[in-house]
Amino acid sequence: MKQSIQLRLGQHLTMTPQLQQAIRLLQLSTLELQTEVQTVLDSNLMLEQDERESQTEAGADTSPEASDKTEANTSEAAETTPEAELTGTAETMPEDLPVDSSWEDTYDTGVTSFSAPADGDNRDFFETHNSGAETLHEHLSWQLDMAPFNDMDRLIAEAIVDSINDDGYLAASLEELLQCLDPEPELEIGVDEILAVLRRIQHFDPVGVGAREPAECVLIQLAQLDSGTPWLREATRLIAEHVTLLGNRDYNQIMRRMKLSESELREVLKLVQSLNPRPGSQITDSTPQYVVPDVFVFKNKSKWQVDLNIEATPRLRINSHYASLVRRADNSDDNTYLRNHLQEARWFLKSLQSRHETLLKVARCIVDRQCNFFEYGDEAMKPLVLRDIAETVEMHESTISRVTTQKYMHTPRGIYEFKYFFSSHVGTADGGECSATAIRAIIKKLVAAETPTKPLSDSKIANLLSEQGIKVARRTIAKYREAMAIPPSNERKRLA
Repeated sequence: MKQSIQLRLGQHLTMTPQLQQAIRLLQLSTLELQTEVQTVLDSNLMLEQDERESQTEAGADTSPEASDKTEANTSEAAETTPEAELTGTAETMPEDLPVDSSWEDTYDTGVTSFSAPADGDNRDFFETHNSGAETLHEHLSWQLDMAPFNDMDRLIAEAIVDSINDDGYLAASLEELLQCLDPEPELEIGVDEILAVLRRIQHFDPVGVGAREPAECVLIQLAQLDSGTPWLREATRLIAEHVTLLGNRDYNQIMRRMKLSESELREVLKLVQSLNPRPGSQITDSTPQYVVPDVFVFKNKSKWQVDLNIEATPRLRINSHYASLVRRADNSDDNTYLRNHLQEARWFLKSLQSRHETLLKVARCIVDRQCNFFEYGDEAMKPLVLRDIAETVEMHESTISRVTTQKYMHTPRGIYEFKYFFSSHVGTADGGECSATAIRAIIKKLVAAETPTKPLSDSKIANLLSEQGIKVARRTIAKYREAMAIPPSNERKRLA
């Protein structure tokens, strides 16, 4: 093969640092973007926060009347400064102060032990300085330390507390606890001792913690109620003797065996349903996750409009003083350092601007496609995939995926993630398409309107949807129902 030199022209996309930065900023959520902006502010001296608008809004009144009033108050305060205050302070000041004393020990400075909030932060101190949430294990351990246990009982109680799961149930049997215990040679521990300690722990807060099954948990809570509580005896008997029938919702059999009328059984069930079969859920260590909307959707003159959330948008600018120090024909280390930071600052501001423009463009396209949802609700949701938005805004699907991840939209119907408006479609009888979100909304509506004594089965729901022209298989109905945490028909059966 003969060697030769050839010249070819071609184009290819290069992932420059600027493009990588723009893509990374595009996929960040609002809270993550604030952290990223703060990191850049700390590392780049050319960038600073633009506080001109906030200063203008929060500035003092600059009218001539306000200026005259301020000057008058200042002169009056200067003229009326009494010398008696100074002399009085000198007279009351002790001549000898202890060497290890401080000024605050003798004189009231008016400073409290709480640190002053930052400027512009009007939130309550206790609202912004919350301690870590307490776990169920910590809550039970605290009660264990306060309870009068001897050495052997405390050893057993600690093993029991360690075996309680997040729902509040004992995850180990008594025999397993006995095997795990390693007592002193002089201590003899048996199953009876473990059961006795377990009974005491089951009356800790929350009541019923440490139960081995739901029936035992409910019976413990019923035993804590006042003896004069209406229907207490019937509820205790129902859980102790007929819990299997209650789980199967066989109300006719329960009324026959307990000799209760339908109205009486309804009152008994009301008492049982007021209890908590998962006592551990009352104490959780999960911290709330706050959502900051990226855009606001509102209706103006019969048209839906989209605006960026200004409060969540970083306001940055280039420091004019440091930028003026950059000289063109200077190749010194200091000038190169300033020039590099200036270039990085411009890239970052351009990436931020590109992120805001892309976010707003995609949000407006989604609102235009799903305007019926904002007017009529979930049942009017249209099928939508990433490719539809990508073709409209002339971007790649991967870019749309980054924009719609962890981005939220504040609408009159609530706050929704961008991805909520994307769903698959199901064919209809007339050849059209129906969104999966709309089908789930219809299923939820049918279940809410069903007869309590005869709930709709998945097959019946599929037939009702077929009558509306929506062809959905029974298995698809079951999948949508489970996604919405709707129990099957046999578990939804209840008294009228």
